[in-house]
Amino acid sequence: MCGIAGFFIKSVSSYNCEDILKSMASTLGHRGPDDEGAWYDGDAGIGFAHSRLSIIDLSQEGHQPMHSASGRYVITYNGEIYNFNEIRNSLENSNIQWRGGSDTEAILAAIETWGLESAISKFVGMFAFALWDKKERILHLCRDRLGIKPLYYARIRNGLVFGSELKPILKHPDFKPVIDRNSLALYFRHNSIPAPYSIYKNTWKLQPGHMLSVSIDGLTNGTNLSNTSSYWSAKSIAESGQNGLLQVSTEEAVEELDLLLRDAVKLRMVSDVPLGAFLSGGIDSSTVVALMQAQNTQKVKTFSIGFYEQGFNEAEYAKAVAGHLGTDHTDLYITPEEAMDVIPELPDLYDEPYADSSQIPTFLLSRLTRRHVTVSLSGDGGDELFGGYNRYFWGKNIRQSIGFMPAFFKSFLSAGMLNISPVTLDKILLKLIAFLPDKYKFDMPGDRIHKMADVIVSDSSEDMYQRLVSHWKNPTMVVNDSIEPLTAITRKDSWPGLDDPIHKMMYLDLVTYLPDDILTKVDRASMGVSLEARVPMLDHRVVEFAWKLPLSMKIRGNQGKWILRQVLNKYVPKELIERPKTGFGIPIDSWLRGPLRDWAEDLLDEKKIRSDGFLNPDPIRKKWNEHLSEKFNWQYDLWDVLMFQAWKANYKL
Repeated sequence: MCGIAGFFIKSVSSYNCEDILKSMASTLGHRGPDDEGAWYDGDAGIGFAHSRLSIIDLSQEGHQPMHSASGRYVITYNGEIYNFNEIRNSLENSNIQWRGGSDTEAILAAIETWGLESAISKFVGMFAFALWDKKERILHLCRDRLGIKPLYYARIRNGLVFGSELKPILKHPDFKPVIDRNSLALYFRHNSIPAPYSIYKNTWKLQPGHMLSVSIDGLTNGTNLSNTSSYWSAKSIAESGQNGLLQVSTEEAVEELDLLLRDAVKLRMVSDVPLGAFLSGGIDSSTVVALMQAQNTQKVKTFSIGFYEQGFNEAEYAKAVAGHLGTDHTDLYITPEEAMDVIPELPDLYDEPYADSSQIPTFLLSRLTRRHVTVSLSGDGGDELFGGYNRYFWGKNIRQSIGFMPAFFKSFLSAGMLNISPVTLDKILLKLIAFLPDKYKFDMPGDRIHKMADVIVSDSSEDMYQRLVSHWKNPTMVVNDSIEPLTAITRKDSWPGLDDPIHKMMYLDLVTYLPDDILTKVDRASMGVSLEARVPMLDHRVVEFAWKLPLSMKIRGNQGKWILRQVLNKYVPKELIERPKTGFGIPIDSWLRGPLRDWAEDLLDEKKIRSDGFLNPDPIRKKWNEHLSEKFNWQYDLWDVLMFQAWKANYKL
């Protein structure tokens, strides 16, 4: 795992290329503290920088940027190709003289032998890389199928610049950061900025499963840098999978998934440095850890963090699962003060506005884990693939329960539900919920009722989904002079042809929420402490298998991830797992009314917001006052504003 950066410019005669590349690489030391390298060709106008976190082949033979055996290709690469040994074996008859044992060398050999697109189709792993073809004089930027690893690029005065993060791009003397208000509107809707957009103008995220190929002629002629090509399409996978469902029994499907996940986990356990796993005690992480321990003679090192606040602590569940599996488990209970100490680090850690508040516990978990290991496996992806999010059930249940009601009555019902504050609802309902069996208990009932009040007025399943995934419902009313761009969610003509609305939601989560929010959070939090996080659930073979399953194997009744539960039940008793789904969060709502209030008041100062000119303070101050009075819980909307304000102050924009 590493950090990459570079540039491709028509003429570099006026630059000190070496100094620029070193400056860019210096911003990525957290992603790669073990080694650093730079290469440039002044005649071609190309330059690569690299910061290395050594995982496979710790020797200098893994140093990057790396040249192919023939010298035709140069690569700077971030990620892991887990089946690199299989690729090396497939190339045995190609007379390749191997210099070391790194997966980087295997990537170059595969590209040299089979060609770029053919080689990528054989890669099992996560990656973002820049490849320079000396013969064709073309730069290729490539990102993995699911968007596990990030890759930004930007147009500059006479070329382009790229990086694993925005930090190295900011170091290039020709890059002038200008906030894109339209992207900012998207941020206020989704709490992150969806690909291909970025917080800065003329700057993009390369989309998952895409590549950008640019020649020097293309730069000269002003190639549209947002015009990328897809080498793997989640839409095609979803459509072809549902049009050609597996003709197997449920027992056979469970067995096949077990074998697939076992192999995905086994591949991700290959490492020349200490390895462990995040363990929350939920379905996904417990499945990953169970399959790790089942294929390991040594105790797997597992890690979790806990909070003292009721409703936010999963550490006890993780400890129970770890005890059953016999892992070497470490947990750490965090005080509110320790969690809040992380907040000043967030703007620099994420380097563009990002406001999923679970970024805080994810960072704390990563920091704890890095004290013991260098690589950690994570359970991310199970919800999107196997139907784990509550919104999948909400939509169906609401439509069945009140879909027949006229619109005016649903509006009346919604207003009545919103008339009682979430705090009051919690006081009433939590007393009643306490008498229910554990598997029926749920936290924050007041917030859930308010969320339901918002979605029951939806006039379609598509509108309901948009409401469920939106923070600010009218972000252009918050961001001055903005027009909200189209995304994979709002560009409905690009949706896959799937019959079931739940499958449509799962697809949209797979291509938006997963890479733009979840994987961004895990990447920045883990790499911020030089920890490599691997996600076996997102092995593309598992993804393709999941889309060949009928919905009935994923969701049964009001319970998601049915088939994944059947796999886990082979290793862990049901009673350790079966409980209502909870998020990996912190009590931001009460913190904003308490210990974070002064910090928030400063960032939400009406005069300051108005003078900055980016945001309209009126709706912001209205929600802030309503939140303080406990009339509504606007924690997510306010966290969006606070993280933008803190980010802007950090970068002095």
